Amino acid sequence: MAGVSAIISERKAWRRITRICLYSFLGLWICVGLWFTPAVYHRVYLFPRIKSELNVLRSTLTPGQPPTGWKEFKGVVHSHSHLSHDCEVPFEEILRVLQRTGRDFICMSDHCVNGLADFSLQWRGLHEGKLFIPGFEMRRGFMPFGVASNVVLTNSEADVLLAQQIASGGGVLFYAHPEEPRDWDRAELVGMEIYNTHADFKDERWALLNIVPDVLLNLDRYPDLVLRTIFDRPTSNLVKWDALNRSRHISGVGGNDCHQNAGLRIWCTTTNTIRIEDTSPKTLSELRLNLITRLVASGLFGKLEPGKKLFQLQLDPYDLMVQHVTTHVWAHALTEQEILDSLRIGRGFVGFDLLVDSTGFVWFAENTAGMALPGENLPFDAKTQFRGHSPCHCRITILKDGAPVHQTEGESLAWQASEPGIYRVEAELKLIGKWTPWVYSNPIRLTPGATRPQTDRP
Repeated sequence: MAGVSAIISERKAWRRITRICLYSFLGLWICVGLWFTPAVYHRVYLFPRIKSELNVLRSTLTPGQPPTGWKEFKGVVHSHSHLSHDCEVPFEEILRVLQRTGRDFICMSDHCVNGLADFSLQWRGLHEGKLFIPGFEMRRGFMPFGVASNVVLTNSEADVLLAQQIASGGGVLFYAHPEEPRDWDRAELVGMEIYNTHADFKDERWALLNIVPDVLLNLDRYPDLVLRTIFDRPTSNLVKWDALNRSRHISGVGGNDCHQNAGLRIWCTTTNTIRIEDTSPKTLSELRLNLITRLVASGLFGKLEPGKKLFQLQLDPYDLMVQHVTTHVWAHALTEQEILDSLRIGRGFVGFDLLVDSTGFVWFAENTAGMALPGENLPFDAKTQFRGHSPCHCRITILKDGAPVHQTEGESLAWQASEPGIYRVEAELKLIGKWTPWVYSNPIRLTPGATRPQTDRP
């Protein structure tokens, strides 16, 4: 009897273990299914619908013309090359990216090399019609552009001296990553990023886990929309920007922060190993090939050959990051001096052109005293009018000192100002019934007795 009871007890125990394993397995698959449900919804319904609506907008663009005497140029601000420790893209490939994406200029922002910002190391000037402007991303958010090629800045230099050296070297100083602590009273500061792609990605934190299914299911077909899942309106940056402009002139640019380093590669090496690395590039793991690992790797990747790249997944290809956000400027010519002057003044706007190309978005103020573009001042009078044109249907909001004062839908803007102030516009596209940020323009100042910033307006 004791033996029979033991057998029965053992069978019951195995049944309990089997049920636990079965329920755990089913629970795991339910969790995975729930995890992937939004990505499946994106694949079969949401992304195709958004893409269809974007295609309609893109097919009906009617860009406005720049004001007389000006040309519009599309640029990339804050980009890295192989000189940075976390990027391996050479300047030759960056040039090809600019050609493929139709960008006119790029402001580099490499990390310092051995603690030094040596402006002679980077490409400068026109290369096959594309303008390269040297620059570095330094400590405390310093992002100087256009410093003379014979100048070498030291990253450990005191902030006060570093800012003075940038100015004396012919450069202009912008702040990168305004979400981090910065000295906003610095006299040499001329502008800031009002948006940064990398910062937008970082603030997702645990929400990044929700992006993994989209990467696996949708990155191949909808890379632009997968990237857009991380987008958040840069509200805190805009609030800071508006506050700063009440007391001084700070222009705004879009920070692409191109690295092409958020990816994974797997290699079969010449030393009989499988190397797993990110695309910074940094080795994450290296496995010795033995009977088991060779069988598994062959089953996953096919024939193993020394030096063969077995797998690559890239979340942030340079082409995509260049197109995600664009800094548009109006200048007379595609030269370093002209582009930097427009960036310093803020003669332009930031557009999220991965959605719809915002080229031809124009707005200005005019009255009996003349006309002012973004970044410029105009003496206020009772006949001051804001006018504008959008290349496609959108919602345009005029903000005065950071607060909305007028809103309209369509492709044109005409509104009369009633008092002096600092005015800028935001434009949004309607996608799947929701308004999505598209354009942020630099402000126009209407001030009694104001004079224009130093400019070479015709």
